[in-house]
This record gives sequence, structure tokens and C-alpha cells, in this order.
Amino acid sequence: MLTLPEPLLNLVQALNKLPGIGPRSAERIALYLAQTDPEETRGLAQAIVAARERVTHCQDCGALTEKQPCAICSNTTRDQSILCVVERAVDVLAVEKAGAFKGLYHVLGGRLSPIDGVEPEDLRIEELERRAIDPRRREIIVALSMDVEGDATAYYLAKRLHRPGLTISRLAQGLPSGTGIEFTDQLTLGRALEGRRTLPAQ
Repeated sequence: MLTLPEPLLNLVQALNKLPGIGPRSAERIALYLAQTDPEETRGLAQAIVAARERVTHCQDCGALTEKQPCAICSNTTRDQSILCVVERAVDVLAVEKAGAFKGLYHVLGGRLSPIDGVEPEDLRIEELERRAIDPRRREIIVALSMDVEGDATAYYLAKRLHRPGLTISRLAQGLPSGTGIEFTDQLTLGRALEGRRTLPAQ
């Protein structure tokens, strides 16, 4: 039985580790790269290395950036009174595309999940607390996935961040249950932001 050369097999295995790329897709991409112009392949490799080496997390909000702080945190025209808490850096991009939010962000780094060993100290909650006590803050929007872990994290944050004059809110209905905001269309996400509801602190 004819098999692929070892370098191609290694490339297929490497590509198969990427999210959303299964074995067949990985094989097709590997075969394409092996037969395309070497300069194009070299350019792709350089772009991957440059992105990994130059892109990091914002020291303030945790979003992806090349400069510190990121373009959103350093933008003085953004509404400093509102923080939108998201699970991952990619969620910042999703909310920005919706165009309904003009405040600042905070990337939590995950959701509470005792079953999976994710406790409060594993997330960027202390950093969020330090940002939340800023007297300019008037609202914290918890924009986490609509599932059990997302709900538990939202109510935990509402209790922990509670202080007079600070509203803790959650995205409104409209987001599919169990779905991350990364996969939500821009119109639905925009309406969810506009119709957010206040979370009880008790």
C-alpha cells in the first residue's frame, strides 16, 4: 500500500492538531503545500512564526496584541465606565465585530469548572477585581457562554465584584444555549448586548 513520504506524514499530523482541521483536511492541506511554489510555502511558514513570536496578550485586558497596551485599552475615546468580561481573547474580536459595544474588555481565561479542576485562582479574576474597583467603573458585563459553567462563573463574579454603584449584568436572551459567543452572529450578539440584564449580587 502506497503511503505518504515521512515529511508529509509529519506535516499531516501537525496540521491535524489545529482546531477545525480533521485528518482528511490535514492531508489535503499538506499535499497542497508540498506541491505549491516554495516561496509561497516559505512565506506561510514565516507568517506563522512571526505571529507566534510577535503577538502576545495585552497586559491590561488580556486581548491579543502586538503592542502594550492593546489598541482598545489605549484608545481614550472608549467608554471607561464599562468592562465586558469574556472567556477568551478571540471573543473580543467577536464582540467588536458586532459593533454594539464601545467600552473596555477583560479576558477571564476560561470559566469556573470544579469538575475539570478550574478554580477561581486559575482565572484572571484578581486582575478583574483590581480593574473593577476603579471609581470610573459603573458596569461589568459578563459575556460568557450560555451553559452551566458560564452561568456559575457569572453568578460567582456578581457576588465577588459587588459594590455600591457598580452594576453587574449578563447578556440578554438570544444566544443559543451551550454556544460560545465566538460562534454567534453579529446581529444576535449586538441585541444580546443591548438587552443585557442585571445579575443579583446575593
